[in-house]
Amino acid sequence: MKLRYFAWVRERVGKAEEDVEPPPGVVTVNDLIAWLRGRGEEYAFAFENARVIRAAIDRAHARHDAPIAGAGEIAFFPPMTGG
Repeated sequence: MKLRYFAWVRERVGKAEEDVEPPPGVVTVNDLIAWLRGRGEEYAFAFENARVIRAAIDRAHARHDAPIAGAGEIAFFPPMTGG
């Protein structure tokens, strides 16, 4: 699956996107975030406060307990404000 990172999540991870194959036990957005945090200090820093990070699965906003099976793309981004 393709992961995309936006705004300060991208800055902390150090890349805009990547293709990954999470292990079989990674079944929800929460699981994916936990797995990513273990991939290195840049990921741990980016996802240190996972509650504030928003996710989208195939361009639709998703809760952290949403299943990721079959997803082609998952995006992570900070909360957005309007103006």
